[in-house]
Amino acid sequence: MGLTYKDAGVDIEAGDALVERIKPFAARTLRPEVVSGVGGFGGLFAIPPGKYREPVLVSGTDGVGTKLKIAIAAGKHDTVGIDLVAMSVNDVLTSGAEPLFFLDYLATGRLDVDQAAEVVRGIAEGCARAGCTLLGGETAEHPGAHGNEYDLAGFCVGIVERSRILTGASIRPGDAVVGLASTGVHSNGFSLVRRILSDARVPLDARPPELGGKTVAEVLLEPTRIYVKDVLALIETVEVKGLAHVTGSGIPGNVPRCLPEGTRAVLEARRWPRLPVFDWLQRLGGVSDAEMDSTFNIGLGMVAVVSPAAVTQAVSLLAGRGVPAWEVGRIEASTGEPMAVVVR
Repeated sequence: MGLTYKDAGVDIEAGDALVERIKPFAARTLRPEVVSGVGGFGGLFAIPPGKYREPVLVSGTDGVGTKLKIAIAAGKHDTVGIDLVAMSVNDVLTSGAEPLFFLDYLATGRLDVDQAAEVVRGIAEGCARAGCTLLGGETAEHPGAHGNEYDLAGFCVGIVERSRILTGASIRPGDAVVGLASTGVHSNGFSLVRRILSDARVPLDARPPELGGKTVAEVLLEPTRIYVKDVLALIETVEVKGLAHVTGSGIPGNVPRCLPEGTRAVLEARRWPRLPVFDWLQRLGGVSDAEMDSTFNIGLGMVAVVSPAAVTQAVSLLAGRGVPAWEVGRIEASTGEPMAVVVR
């Protein structure tokens, strides 16, 4: 008998088994606008009828980065899918858009159906938290890649009324900056995290007292907060002038993306509690404040700009929905390109 595709390292039967395994996960995310089911060549989704006069589609794509190496080393695969969804839907949200559907891409050297099913279960959970449909995806075996390692990419499409797109153009000096709490490191800065752990020879199953009795892996794999439903509720309640998703390059790199020319955001670090994981990583690695600020979210995963009169209502609404939030700074007049600074 001649060579087969399976001999070359690609197990089609395992791929088919995975599709069957994940169908129930996808089914719990279905929105009424879905026209097609899982398993087709393309996912069909109808624009919600009667809801928009000038609908604008907003797209986003992202991955999880080297946080995956922590998950693989810890043997815990059920939360990185939440991270994958969060990274794209939170980006799309900053335009004021509601995420409609999500697609994923999983690449692995050898398909482990149980492991892949755990990953997709997390993706479906993320979609449920964001209120969007897991419309489809692709699982690819790449024989020759290293063992059971895998990589993920996600793709999201959202929708917003043209007249309600958040551009930041209405932001003025004197406006307030409201910071929404992160749940931890989220999904950025893990190359530095891994270097710190390696240099300090800290194992993932260690329980440093600074981390409240949890293992290092448990704290680092805490999934990225998905802000979609809470921020959409905020937009319906108060005038939100701008939103920034605090990801790679931290507050200094992301907040300016929602600011108009001639402004800067000044955030005062004393105005929000700093999560213990950041103090621990900074001490362990001897990392400077500036490097922490430009690498991690340091406790704020999303930032909203509102008028001073709207701050109390905004913070109260978010707190009532289980998202701690604080007035963390202000918008000032500036010259040149927009910028953001963290002062201590």
